Amino acid sequence: MTGTALAAIALPAVVQAQASEGDIDPEAGEPIVVTGIRESLQSALNRQRNADSLVEVIEAEDIGKLPDQNLAEVLENVTGIQITRSAGVGTGVQIRGTNDNRIEINGVSTVGSGTGRGGISFEDINAAIIASVEVIKAPEAKTIEGSVGGTVNLRTIRPLDLRERIVSARVQGEYSELSGNVKPRLSASFGDNWSTSIGEIGIVFSGSYAEQEATSFRPRVDRDSLVPAGSSVTADGQPGPDFPFLGVGFVNQVLENFEYETTNFAGSLEWKPADNIKLYFDAIVNDQQRTQDSSRVSSSGLTSVLRNNVPDEFETIDFGSLDGVDLGSIQAALVGTYQPNLDVDDDDPNFRISSDTGARITKSRIYRLGTEFETGRFRGRVEASTSRSGSRNPNLSTAINFINPNPLTPLDGTSNDNSVPFRYDLRGGTLAFGIDFDSPYAPTVAQLLDANNYVLDAIAIGDNRTKNREDAFRLDGSLDLDGLTPFFTSFDVGYRYNDTSNRFDLIRSIFDTGIIAESPNGALFEELLVAGPDNFGDFDNRDLAFRDFLIIDPNRSFSDPEGTLAILRDALATTAGSIGDPVADPSGFFRIKEATHSVYGQLNFETGPFRGNAGVRWVSTKISSFGNNVAGGVVTPITAGGGYEAWLPRVNVAADLTNDLVFRASYGEDINRPKFDDLSLSVNFPTGPNNAVSIGNPNLAPENVSSYDASLSWYFAPASLLSVGVFHKKRTNLFVTQVEDVEVDENGYRDITPPCEGGGIYNPLPDRNVLSPTVGNGLCVPIQTIINDTGSTTQTGIEVAFQYDLSQFEDVLGFASGFGVLANYTYQKFGGGEATNSSSTRGSDIFAAASPGISVPVTAVQGLLDFSKHAYNVTLYYEKFGLSARARYTWRDAFRTLDTAGGATLNSTYGFPVVTAARGQLNGSINYDLTPWMNIGVEGVNLTKSKITQYCVNESAIVCFQGMPDRRITFGATMKL
Repeated sequence: MTGTALAAIALPAVVQAQASEGDIDPEAGEPIVVTGIRESLQSALNRQRNADSLVEVIEAEDIGKLPDQNLAEVLENVTGIQITRSAGVGTGVQIRGTNDNRIEINGVSTVGSGTGRGGISFEDINAAIIASVEVIKAPEAKTIEGSVGGTVNLRTIRPLDLRERIVSARVQGEYSELSGNVKPRLSASFGDNWSTSIGEIGIVFSGSYAEQEATSFRPRVDRDSLVPAGSSVTADGQPGPDFPFLGVGFVNQVLENFEYETTNFAGSLEWKPADNIKLYFDAIVNDQQRTQDSSRVSSSGLTSVLRNNVPDEFETIDFGSLDGVDLGSIQAALVGTYQPNLDVDDDDPNFRISSDTGARITKSRIYRLGTEFETGRFRGRVEASTSRSGSRNPNLSTAINFINPNPLTPLDGTSNDNSVPFRYDLRGGTLAFGIDFDSPYAPTVAQLLDANNYVLDAIAIGDNRTKNREDAFRLDGSLDLDGLTPFFTSFDVGYRYNDTSNRFDLIRSIFDTGIIAESPNGALFEELLVAGPDNFGDFDNRDLAFRDFLIIDPNRSFSDPEGTLAILRDALATTAGSIGDPVADPSGFFRIKEATHSVYGQLNFETGPFRGNAGVRWVSTKISSFGNNVAGGVVTPITAGGGYEAWLPRVNVAADLTNDLVFRASYGEDINRPKFDDLSLSVNFPTGPNNAVSIGNPNLAPENVSSYDASLSWYFAPASLLSVGVFHKKRTNLFVTQVEDVEVDENGYRDITPPCEGGGIYNPLPDRNVLSPTVGNGLCVPIQTIINDTGSTTQTGIEVAFQYDLSQFEDVLGFASGFGVLANYTYQKFGGGEATNSSSTRGSDIFAAASPGISVPVTAVQGLLDFSKHAYNVTLYYEKFGLSARARYTWRDAFRTLDTAGGATLNSTYGFPVVTAARGQLNGSINYDLTPWMNIGVEGVNLTKSKITQYCVNESAIVCFQGMPDRRITFGATMKL
C-alpha cells in the first residue's frame, strides 16, 4: 500500500453533470465544501442522475485543494481531454482533439495574454483559488458561443452557499529535479455568511502566491540534406557509398528554463436583502511573471562539408505513406563525425551559442457585477462584466560565435565563423551530439572556456506589448411554466452584448554582425561571460552533449538588462557597430475590434422519463482590423472590416430508462472565431533565416461546427458508474496552415534580393549565414498563412468512463475496502478536408530519391493538429484511516503538431507538421490527516521521467526532436479551522 501511495496522484470526481452556465436559479445551489474522495464522487454521481446535458465536473475535495497544482493538469483527468506541456508544465488543453475551446470564470469570458482566442492561460491561475471545474461538451442555447470541443468554466466559492465558515491555509514547496531548486507555494481562503437586519450577507476571499521552475532539454537534429549516390567521400578521401543517403545538416541543443511567479486573488460578495432578490460582485486578479532563461547551442554549416564526411553507420528510414502515396525508404546517417575540410570550406562547421532571456509579465483582471431577482413566475438576472489583460515581453537575446584557435583552422577574415569538428550518435532514437575532441582540429576545453575565443554575433532587445479586453452586458430571464402546460416546465430567454479588442505593438531593436571585423571580441565583454549549463545529460545520463562553452550570463541579462546592454554597446563601439533602444516597429502593429450581439430562447421540458431543453442562439458580429503598410520608409495606416451572422440551434434530451440507467442525447451548432493575429493586416519579420514570415488573412470566415452526442450511463452500485458515449462533429471552414516555400539552388543557397521570384518573401533582417555565399543580412524566406479549408471535415469518437468503490464491502474486506478505481478511454477519428501541406524543396528531393518515380511535391491533407486517436487514464486510489493516496497513469496516442524544438519550421520538417509519438506519464500523491485540522502530503509529476519523441513526416519515420521534461515533487501541509 505504501508503494502504491508513493506513486500516486490526486484525482477528483469526474462525471457528467448538468450545464450551469446561464443558470440563474438562486435556489439551485451546489455543494461547495466536499470532504474526502468518496463524498466528492458520490455527490457528483447524484448530480449526474438529474442531468440533462453532457458536462464533465471536477470538484475540489477540500477548499483550495484541487487534485493537481496546474489547471491544465487538473483537466487531464477528464474523459476526452488531452494536454500539451511546455518544459513539463501543462499549458495547452485539447477537448475532443481540438485546442479551439473557451475558458470562463464563473460564466464570464476570459481574455488571454497573447493574440489567441482560448482565454486566460491555465498556467496563469493557481488551482488553489478554484473550487470546481466544469467542461461543457454539449452546450445549451444559453451557453456562450465560440468553442469547438467545449467550454471550460472555472468556479470559485459562492458565499451564500456555504454551510459553515471557511478558514484554511496551505503551505507547500515544489522541487524541480533538473534545476535542483525548491520553490514556495502559499494559499489561503476565508469565507462566511451572516443573517443581518438588512438581509443575508456572504463573503469569500481566496488568495495564493506560487513560484515554480520548470526545465526541459530539447535536442534537435535535422537530417534533411540529401547526398546523391556516389557523390561523397570520407574525411580521409576514400569513395563514399553508391547509394543516396540523408546527412545531418543541423544540430541544436536546446535547454528551456522557465520560472513562474504567480499571485492570484478571488473575492466574492453576495447580499440577499430579501428572499426574492440577490446582488453579487466578483473580482479575480491574476498577476504573473514568467521568466525565460534558455540556451541554444548549435552547429550549422554542416552542409558545406556534408559530402566530405561519410557517416560511420547508417539506418534505414521508412517514410511510410501520406494520403495513400508510398514515400519509400532511404539510408540516413546514424553515427559519424564532421571534420573540417579547408579546401572545401575554411570556416565550417561552426559553433554558435544563443541565449534567450526575457519574460512575459501579465496582469489580468475580471470583474462581475449583477443581480438575480424573482417575481411571481418570472426570474431574472442582469449582469455586467469586464475581462482585461495586459502583457509586456521584455527580452534580451544574444548570440556569440566560437572562433577556433586551433592552428589547423586559420581565419580568412570574411566570416565570424571558424571550423569546429563535431560527432553524433543517434542510435536508439537518442539525439546525442557534441564536439569531436578526438579530431586534430578540435579545440581544448580550456580554449572553449576562454573569452578571447568568442565574438559577438547578434543582439535582439524587445519589449512587445499586448492588450486584450472584453466588456459584456447580459440580460437573462426564465418564466416558470409548471402546471400551465403538460410538457414544458419553463422558458428561458436572454440577450448578451460584448465589445472585444486586441492590440499588439512590436517593440524591438536588432543588431547582427556578418564578418569578424564587425564582431567584438569576447575579451571586451568578458565580465558578462559565464560557463554555460553542463547538465544536459542529467535526464538520461547521456555522455555525448555540448558541456563546455561560454554564454552571456542569463541571470545578469534578466536582472540588469540596462547594465548588460551598456557593456555590449561599449564593445560594439570598438567596431563602429551600435544598437539603439527598442522602438515600436509600425510594420508589426495591429489592432482588432469586435462587437457581438447574441439572443437566445430555450424551452425546458419534462414528461414521463424524458427531460431536457431545446432552443436557438442568434449571433451577429462586426469586425474592424487596423494595421500599417510600410513601403520605402513611409507608414500608411490600413483598415478592413467585415461581419457575419449565425443561427445556432441546440437540443439536449435525457431519459431515465430505469432507476440505474440514464440515456442522454444532444445536438448543437457553434462557431469558432479565428485568432486575432490570423486577422492581422501587418507583417512581422522574424530575425531567423529559416523562420517563415506569418501573414494574416483578414478575410478568414469563422469555422462552423455541428455536434451530435449520445451516452448511456449505468449506476450499477453505490459511488460506481459505467458510461459509454459517442460523438460526431462536422466542421466547415476549418483553419489550416499553408506555407509557400522558397526556392534553393543546387548548393542550398537562396535568393537574396526582392521580389523573390522563386517564392517566399524578402526579409531584410536575418543574417544569411550558410544560406548564401554573400555575407550580409536579408534573404528570401517562406511565407506562412492561415486559410479556410474549402472542404468539410468530420470527427467521430467514443468515450468510456468507469468508476468503482470498494467501501461498500467494509465488513468483508476491512482495510482493503479503502481502494477504488477510476478510468476512462477515448477513441476518435478524423476525416475529410481538402487543404493540404506540400513537401518543401528539400523534402521533395528526398522523397524523389527514396521512391523513384514519385510525383513531387508530395501533398497531404493537413487534418487536425494536436489530435490523438486513442487516449486513456487510470487512477487507483486509497482512502481510509486518515490516509489518502492515488496513482494516475495517463497515456495519449501520437499526434501531429507545429510545436517543435529549436526554432524549427515547416520548411525544415520536410513541409509537414511533425508527429509527437505516443507517450504515457505517471503522477502521484499521498496525504495524511495528522489531526482533524492539519493534513500533510507529497505529490509527484512525471515520476518515471517519461521523455517526448518527435518524428518528421510519420511516426517512427525519422527522429527529429526530443523533449526531456522535469520530474517535480511538491510537499507541504494544509490547515483548517
